[in-house]
This record gives sequence, C-alpha cells and structure tokens, in this order.
Amino acid sequence: MYRKKELNEIIFKNEIILKNMKISLLILSALLLNLNVFAQSVGINANGSAPNSSAMLDVSSTSSGFLPPRMTNAQKTAIGSPVAGLIVWCSDCGANGELQVFNGYNWTNLTGGSAGVLSFTVTHLASGGVAPVDKVVTYGTVTSSLSGASKRWITQNLGSSNQASSATDATEASAGWYWQFNRKQGFKHDGTTRTPATTWISAISEASDWTAANDPCTIELGTGWRIPTSAEWTYAAGPSGGNWANYTDTYASVLKLHAAGYLNGGNGSLNGRGANGNYWSSTQFDASNGWALYFISNGSGMNVYGKAYGFPLRCLRD
Repeated sequence: MYRKKELNEIIFKNEIILKNMKISLLILSALLLNLNVFAQSVGINANGSAPNSSAMLDVSSTSSGFLPPRMTNAQKTAIGSPVAGLIVWCSDCGANGELQVFNGYNWTNLTGGSAGVLSFTVTHLASGGVAPVDKVVTYGTVTSSLSGASKRWITQNLGSSNQASSATDATEASAGWYWQFNRKQGFKHDGTTRTPATTWISAISEASDWTAANDPCTIELGTGWRIPTSAEWTYAAGPSGGNWANYTDTYASVLKLHAAGYLNGGNGSLNGRGANGNYWSSTQFDASNGWALYFISNGSGMNVYGKAYGFPLRCLRD
C-alpha cells in the first residue's frame, strides 16, 4: 500500500508526463496541419491542398520561398562525393552568389542566359599539377555541331577568367593558360613572367596522340570533357562547319575563338597575343609534331607545330 505522500508524488509526476504529452501532441498537430501525405506524394502548404501527383514533394506558398543550404564556394567544393542533382546556394560564386546544382561532373549554375547557353564553376588547384595557379572560373558552354556532330563546348579558353571581348583581345584574363602537346601541366603568362617558372621542355619526341590521362580538359573539367581531335577542328574550320577565313570569323562563331597567342617552343616566351590564334588538337602528326588550328587576320586552317609549343586549349564534351 502506498502512503498518502507517495501516492501524491506519483499522481504529480503522472500529471507532468501527461502535460508534456499534450504539449508534444499539440506541436505535432500544428506541424501536420501543413503536411499532407497522399500515397507516394508529400505536400507542405497552409491550405491543406493535395500535392501534385507528379511530385514526390510539393511545397506551396504565396508568401514564402524555398531556402536551400547556403555556403561558400570553398565549403561547397569540400562536399565529399556530391550526388548528381545536389543543390546549394553558393554565396561567393558569380557576381552576387548563385544557385548551383551538381550535374554528376561539375557544379553548374542556374542563372539563365541565352537559349542553349549554360555555365558551370570549377575550382582549379595548382596542387593537382595541371593548373598553374589556384583559380575559380565560371565557364560558359554552348551546344554546337561545328565539329560535325552535336557537342557541348566551353565558350572561353581553359583557365581564362572570362570570354574574350574581341578577336584581338590581348589580355591575360581572356587568354587563359597554355599547354605543350600531351603534357598536363599548364602555364600562365602575364606578359613578363611564366608560371610555373620550371625549366622549359624545348623538344618533345614521343609517338603518341594526347592521352586521356594527360588531357587537362578531362582532368580539370570532369569526365566527358576533352581536347578536340584534328578531324573536329578541320571540320569546324571548313565550309561545312564555320567556314573560317580569319580571326574575325572564328570570333564571330558561337565559340568566340580569339587570338590568344602562344608560348615559344624553344624557350617558353609569350608571342602573338592579340594577333595569333593557335589551339591544340589531340592528334599528333608524328613523334615531334602535332596538329593545331591556327588563324590570323588573313588566314585560318590546320597546321603542324612542334610539340614543345605552348598553345591554349578549348574543350568539348561528347
């Protein structure tokens, strides 16, 4: 038998438990008022309406928006093995921050733009032995059949800060970086200094096309991206593609190719920025030479150059 004092304590404790249960039920009920579950769909709204049958989750409101996770580009990049379709708000990407989705290969922004034009942001790190410096770049892309089949191209040079402003744009920001044939290490040149300032390879002799393992487009932009073949550049420059006669034509194309110059094969010095356009293909001519697209003020076509030359890269994706 309980004594009266013990019985009163038990009753008091039970009353507290019941009170807490009532509070919890009230909170749960308030939440459920805005959550409607119908078969396989879930709706969150204030009016009790059924979710759209085509949506797994249907959030409706006329006074509030959907707020995804917010983070800096560094925090976003640190996400381990992001799944395709992952969405975040990147607070320091683009001009004023932007909504980004991981497409399985790269983080792509959702800021819109011209029809068919998309963009994605890449964090280049010099520690990978490809980018010459750490740099965050947002690349524009466009789908085109210039090469003879529908491919997605970046609309600026690999490593460039922005698309060229003209056919003769002589700025480092638009030129991007330069590569020797089948070498994954890129070089930046500010007009005075080459980075990295390693000993220049003045002669390359190896019987090989540009391998996938050394392709900076694949390494830096992700699986599926690559350097165009000589056949693709030949078609693009020819009458069935862009019919390019000079750098005015190349810049007028959707690719906005410009005269970004080159690094001399003998010593790695900068030449022709604003006057010469030279872009490597992935195809060798022989052990010492590779095929490249070239264009100037009064000419355009394919030519053979020593593999030690440093040319810009323009990437495409199948």
